Amino acid sequence: MEAITQLPETPDADGVPFSLELTQDQKDVRDWVHGFAANVVRPAASEWDEREETPWPIIQEAAKIGLYGFEGLAQFFADPSGLTLPIVNEELFWGDAGIGMAIMGSGLAAAGILANGTGEQIGEWIPQCFGTPEDPQVACFCVSEPDAGSDVSALRTRAKYDAATDTWVLNGQKAWATNGGIANVHVVVASVEPELGARGQASFVIPPNTPGLVMGTKLRKHGLRASHTSDVFLDDCRIPGSCLLGGKEKLDERLARAREGRKSRGQAAMATFEASRPTVGAQALGIARAAYEYALDYARERVQFGRPIIENQAIAFALADMKLEIDAARLLVWRASWMGRNQIPFRNAEGSMSKLKAGEVAVWATERAIHILGGNGYTREYPVERWHRDAKIYTIFEGTSEIQRLVIARAISGVHVR
Repeated sequence: MEAITQLPETPDADGVPFSLELTQDQKDVRDWVHGFAANVVRPAASEWDEREETPWPIIQEAAKIGLYGFEGLAQFFADPSGLTLPIVNEELFWGDAGIGMAIMGSGLAAAGILANGTGEQIGEWIPQCFGTPEDPQVACFCVSEPDAGSDVSALRTRAKYDAATDTWVLNGQKAWATNGGIANVHVVVASVEPELGARGQASFVIPPNTPGLVMGTKLRKHGLRASHTSDVFLDDCRIPGSCLLGGKEKLDERLARAREGRKSRGQAAMATFEASRPTVGAQALGIARAAYEYALDYARERVQFGRPIIENQAIAFALADMKLEIDAARLLVWRASWMGRNQIPFRNAEGSMSKLKAGEVAVWATERAIHILGGNGYTREYPVERWHRDAKIYTIFEGTSEIQRLVIARAISGVHVR
């Protein structure tokens, strides 16, 4: 994973030069997380995949060493190069994607609070997303709905303000919610003025044990089975006015601009998605690298016709192609992470490029690994079968590949692409 060269420095006015040479701190964090992934996550991966349950003991182990928690997330995010967070995700998901999502899934809710909340709200709610090492908790980011997956402008969940009591009342259904219903804190995107579409939406924090929030059916998934996913129902769910992320005054100003047809600074859901895309790409990258390394070791050890199969050109070329594609995807992920951290223009398109490429590479690389290991008839005995299932999630995770391509096309064309 460590690069051997460095690009010309291209910083913005106040940013950090983009470099492929990791600092010693980044290397130390990478090795630390890799050790946890190798020694704690991988040995438990098959068990929790079969059980299809949240791996609370593993989450607690991560919390004890500081890998899971507000302080750890803040440290990873504080890296001015933007590279530490994708490095951590790649190593953790190299261990196992299902357990990795169980550990990192709360970060999406934290990102939603960070992207839309006030300083006071960030300080109050993000620590509650993770709990404590003695009593770890998880958090949930609720956006998608049965009839509104990638199309966030079609959300039907409604939030109405009761001025007499300074409370918001939420009603609706959320679908495919990671940690839905079992979370300590739920972050919900709802429509305040439906006629404004996505510009009429806002994000809300649902505090622990709030009446009216109920977990629906827990989904049995094709991949990422150790990560809990379910529907969430909101039935007259009443929360304090202070739980509106960003505050009422900021929302009113944004709605007024939207009514007048003026440009808005962003959408409640998209701000979170845009920030998280390179991280999601790094997760897929970890799966791809795990499959490549496993296939490489197998090809070196498997002997047929008197020699290791890696000496056969077809196998050697397949492994070379896997290495090439994985490294190329990593460069896109690192570039997008650096651009997002340093507020470089067009980072939304760059984030989509990194996520799209890494997701497709993960599926492609795990398929190639299965072929090297003998084909689909034999893969149940190898972890590559599980990695292939997990990788397929990343072609639809947080929106389809088509949506990512639309984001890229819009950026390079300068016009809106439908």
